[in-house]
Amino acid sequence: MFVKDRMTVNPITVTEDASIDAALQIMREKRVRRLPVTDKHGRLVGIVSEKDLLYASPSPATSLSVYEIPYLLSKIKVHDVMTKEPITVTTDTPLEEAARILADNKIGGLPVMEDGKLVGIITETDIFKTFLELLGARDEGVRLTLIVPAVKGVLARITGKIAEMGGNIMALGSIAASDPAYARLLLKVADVPQEQLVAAMEELQMEVADARYCTINT
Repeated sequence: MFVKDRMTVNPITVTEDASIDAALQIMREKRVRRLPVTDKHGRLVGIVSEKDLLYASPSPATSLSVYEIPYLLSKIKVHDVMTKEPITVTTDTPLEEAARILADNKIGGLPVMEDGKLVGIITETDIFKTFLELLGARDEGVRLTLIVPAVKGVLARITGKIAEMGGNIMALGSIAASDPAYARLLLKVADVPQEQLVAAMEELQMEVADARYCTINT
């Protein structure tokens, strides 16, 4: 899966000479929390978040009059508070790489570039929604957490057994366990009763750390 599969195309932008008041208004109307910033030629020059704009705005406890505040807000421009030369990704950047960049740099969004042009934006919300899908959070079924040996062939044995039982694996993910000799495996399985599934995993000598049936709550 790549950034192009999850990004917002043709993102809403703001010009660097716009006032922070105007930028905040755009965010509220469009229900977004960050905006790529362009110059008068449409080239990407920065990115600004709602937090940047709010930090630059007068505090509610200010002694300024209601007439002075709009004047001051009109004088502060986006280029005064934006992040210049933002980190960007391309449309063919793997999604997990984009997630790593966001996490490592403690940022919430990445402009997406193609041939030097801004074509999209990928945000932490896009990554989070993908995470939900990868873990089958919107699918009904038995959710299993297994502690399995970190050796070749274990995954094939588990998935083969589930297929043999007529089960449908809706989601599958693996993370490191506290002991490097083991891995923590998460599965969401449909079409097999929970008791039979747990018994089958124990037959394979896999440790079942957790088992529960998950329904969809709206």
